[in-house]
Order: sequence, then C-alpha cells, then structure tokens
Amino acid sequence: MTATIQVSGSYDGGLRRYYGSGALGGDGQDEDQDPVFELADGAVLKNVVLGAPAADGVHCLGSCTLQNVWWQDVGEDAATFKGTSASARYLVVGGGARKADDKVFQHNGAGTLTIRNFQVAEFGKLYRSCGNCDTQYERHVVIDNVRVTGPGKVLAGVNANYGDTATLSGVTIAGDSGRDITVCERFQGNTSGAEPDKIGSGPDGTYCRYSASGITYK
Repeated sequence: MTATIQVSGSYDGGLRRYYGSGALGGDGQDEDQDPVFELADGAVLKNVVLGAPAADGVHCLGSCTLQNVWWQDVGEDAATFKGTSASARYLVVGGGARKADDKVFQHNGAGTLTIRNFQVAEFGKLYRSCGNCDTQYERHVVIDNVRVTGPGKVLAGVNANYGDTATLSGVTIAGDSGRDITVCERFQGNTSGAEPDKIGSGPDGTYCRYSASGITYK
C-alpha cells in the first residue's frame, strides 16, 4: 500500500497481507508516520495481516474494534488509539503481534482499551499510556487472556498522576525464565515532551490492578 486506507463501518481483509511501500515504506521508530489503516469513530477492522514494513500500523480516531488482526513485524507502533472522549472504547480481540522494538499499542487519546484473546512476542511494551503527549487524558486498559512470549520489557505502562489504570487477568508468560518482563509499570506523565519518570511497578490495587494468580509463568 502506498496510501493510507480509510475505514468507516466495517472492513474485512479476508486475512490478506497488507504492507507499506513508497511513503508508507518505513519500518523504523520515527514518530508521526502515517498508518496503513485509519479507522473512523466506531469502525471495525477484521481479518487483516500487516506485513513488513507496516509504517505506523493502525490509527483509531475514536472507538474501534480490531478483530483477528495480526502484525508480523511491528514498525513504530502496531496501533494507536486517539479518541478524545472519556467514553471512547477500543477493543482488540484475537490476533497477535511480534517484533515490536518499542510499543505494540500506543494510547494517546482518552477512554478504555480492552485487549482480549491476544498473543504478543518479542516486544518492548505491549501497552503504553502516552507519557509525554501535548494533551493528556485519564486512560484505562484491560488485558485479559493474553499469551506473552519473551523477550519483552513491559506489559502495561500507565501514568499514575493522571489516574490511569491497568487491569490484568489470565496472562500467560513464556520464555521469561528470569522474570525480566515487568507486568505493570507506573510513570509520572507530563505534557512537556520530556521522558516521563518511572515511579514504581507491581500490583498496587489502584493503578496496577492484578493479582499473582492472574499471571502464569510457563
């Protein structure tokens, strides 16, 4: 694809493989890359395989559903969620992603992202609430029934000072014998563009919501 595919309503890719070329040909970590798919508020994208290079993957401008979407080699981010309403709901159900040097799911907007029945391997962060966006929101993520294969760094990163929450259950982690993957990390977010400070990790019942029984190591 040389130009972003705009989706409103529902788009079924029939498990065809899409990848960028020309202006969408980047696979690096440059910010502000264009996505392969841009979803309008309420849109559904399903049965799509994103190959390499995948530029900036999928952008959701409001509530969206990503169903059975697979990222073979994540570029900058697999998907970015940009809705500005606290009532925005984003659902990633089924599918999987691998080879994400940095983030898989980037939450720049407001609302709640649910990641369910998903697999991720070889990644930096599965989910990150933007730590230094110009406009900050309270954000929430629910991670349920997700299979994780290392190496990886962090499952969920949230900004405690903006009231973010990460709720995790049914997570299975393989390939991490040293337990190097941080399940949930808390940051002090900002609007200055500076790298946010890490202020803690692990379950605290407030921002990082999970129990030891919700994480299984294989």
